Amino acid sequence: MRVGILISGRGSNMLALADAVREGRAPGAQVALVLSDKPQAAGLERASERGIETAVVERRGLTREGHEGEVVRRLRASGVELVCLAGYMRLLSPCFLDEFRGRVLNIHPSLLPAFPGLDAQRQAVEHGVRFSGCTVHFVDETLDGGPIITQRVVHVSDSDTPDTLAARILREEHAAYPEALALVCSGRYEVLGRRVVRS
Repeated sequence: MRVGILISGRGSNMLALADAVREGRAPGAQVALVLSDKPQAAGLERASERGIETAVVERRGLTREGHEGEVVRRLRASGVELVCLAGYMRLLSPCFLDEFRGRVLNIHPSLLPAFPGLDAQRQAVEHGVRFSGCTVHFVDETLDGGPIITQRVVHVSDSDTPDTLAARILREEHAAYPEALALVCSGRYEVLGRRVVRS
């Protein structure tokens, strides 16, 4: 399955996915393209160093529809079948999702449905929860609300700051995302309503 990874920044989850594919931990997956909406995204160079094709589609001067249309065109040109969002800081429209319905994954730094949206680690610390973590889910029209594929739990200590919690959650993200990719590429799952059931 040819995978396109969308990034906006350093691309650490993109690298976790790419390394998992290279090491055989996501059988059947091939990273076909890493695409960013920001030409200065550090992840682009890191992907190129691994021999992965990269592309940039800037938002500047384009409508949302125009930008997404160009992203879809680039993904299609690279034969992408599955899209993984890895720090891609833009909500996708229903038009984009219709192009890849049921084939867009995202990772979020909380145990959804708790703390969707931005600053999830800060929300967790401020609310005093004892456990947080990360979630890989299918993307739909809701904010961080699609069917959950996998989660990893991280203990929250009294001394945690948003930054220290984020660092520990990120380590779990780097394990959870390849695990979810491997499952989706295997096809051994079923989406029942908002649940993902392994088969």
